[in-house]
Amino acid sequence: MKIPTLQLIDELKQITEENIQFAEIFLNQPDEKLNFRFSEKSWSILECLEHLNCYGNFYIPEISKRIENSDTKSTEIFSSGILGNYFANSMLPKEKLNTMKTFKSMNPIHSKLDKEVLNEFITQQKQMIHLLNEAEYIDLNKVKTSISISNLIKLKLGDTFRFVIYHNLRHIKQAKRNL
Repeated sequence: MKIPTLQLIDELKQITEENIQFAEIFLNQPDEKLNFRFSEKSWSILECLEHLNCYGNFYIPEISKRIENSDTKSTEIFSSGILGNYFANSMLPKEKLNTMKTFKSMNPIHSKLDKEVLNEFITQQKQMIHLLNEAEYIDLNKVKTSISISNLIKLKLGDTFRFVIYHNLRHIKQAKRNL
């Protein structure tokens, strides 16, 4: 996949802004409604967002560190890597959401959660927008990031942004099914 760098960043910022708006809607809702789930194995709205917060706790500092340590200049076109493109596209929500197993450490099911999850999610999404703004000035092709499952695998920063933000989008769609 090839795309103009600024177009990619703008699209990812738009998705992230929409995710913030989604979370802000629930700030005045009772915790009982936010913890509702359709079955014992499904996730509530707060569990979906807590799952994303867990990933944000890894990726936001990782991306931030890589941007800070970068001395590359922005390029006009972002060219996705084979592995990065595969990971990012696998996160995009499908018409019928395909279920995936998550790591136990990232599975919030049956946790006692409150609106602090919403506040953390909103804060993380604002940090992601800030990182996307900073990324406009560096080469998303050359800067590499580790991924949460292995330090041995590195993805292009553009693919990491796509993976994380598409993953967020996927679980926002999952959370919306609880409405």
